[in-house]
Amino acid sequence: MNPLTTAVDVLLDRTVIPGYSRIGSSVRSRFWAPDPEPFDSPVDIVVTGGSSGLGAAAATELARLGARVHLVGRTAERLGSSAQKVRRQVPDAEVTIHEYDISDLDAVSRLVAALTTDLTRVHAVIHSAGVMPPERTLSAQGHESAFATHVLGPVALTVGLRPLFDATSRAVFVSSGGMYPVPLQTTDFEFTEGTYSGLTAYARTKRMQVVVTEQLAQRFSGPDDAVVHSMHPGWAATPGVTDSIPGFGSVMKPILRTAQAGADTIVWLAASPEAVQTTGKFWHDRAVRPTHYPSWRKDSPSAREALWQAVVDATGIEQA
Repeated sequence: MNPLTTAVDVLLDRTVIPGYSRIGSSVRSRFWAPDPEPFDSPVDIVVTGGSSGLGAAAATELARLGARVHLVGRTAERLGSSAQKVRRQVPDAEVTIHEYDISDLDAVSRLVAALTTDLTRVHAVIHSAGVMPPERTLSAQGHESAFATHVLGPVALTVGLRPLFDATSRAVFVSSGGMYPVPLQTTDFEFTEGTYSGLTAYARTKRMQVVVTEQLAQRFSGPDDAVVHSMHPGWAATPGVTDSIPGFGSVMKPILRTAQAGADTIVWLAASPEAVQTTGKFWHDRAVRPTHYPSWRKDSPSAREALWQAVVDATGIEQA
């Protein structure tokens, strides 16, 4: 970027409302990184949360680029409906559905077994499954559901698919700009203390996703390891906004991004060759963004270490 476009980009980011809305994507699309080219040959991409919202939108655009898309979700009926929508928009799309609950670590193990049996390589895994529980609920293994869905399941799936990755593979965690006000200052990852709030649990675990992205990127250091990135989509008209935060969705409706616009950076990270030039970064609108505002804020090293240990203990992945 030249100095002027850089200044515009930073201003959009700092002012939040225009930057996260359709205004931001509209302005930035005039100078952001080039669109990814269609894949030279079919590649397999796994998309969790593929039943609706950002996951479904990303799946459609990835299929348009020639990917074989594997939609993962909790309900076969909704997955089937999503797959049909992808095929209507991309008639020659190859779409496979996988009915697994990402919050259930046993289900994740079965999904890993199925994918490693059927596939020889995974080009990308997109972690788009999301929940905002109205009250504290537990996963099949007894973990708080937002923590299990946004952190434990995705890490277990990423590590489980590691044998299928190569140097051009990538894992993408779909976080949220809502994590900015919530530094990782607590070791209460299961939200057992205080009054439970689904919105707070969502924001906390979206912060955790950014941290575990960095931690996985440090550990995935071999020549055939995937790069690992996180991103936030801005404010998009998806069920996660319009259904879970109806007041916000109603007020912001005129400037919400479409699901396709919200998914743009997901698709770009999954398909662009630029994405494998770095690892462990946090992205928005095809550019690396700070993980903290103001910049002097930092996550507690002890909390970061405790988070990784909690993930290792819960998932059984090897400590690295």
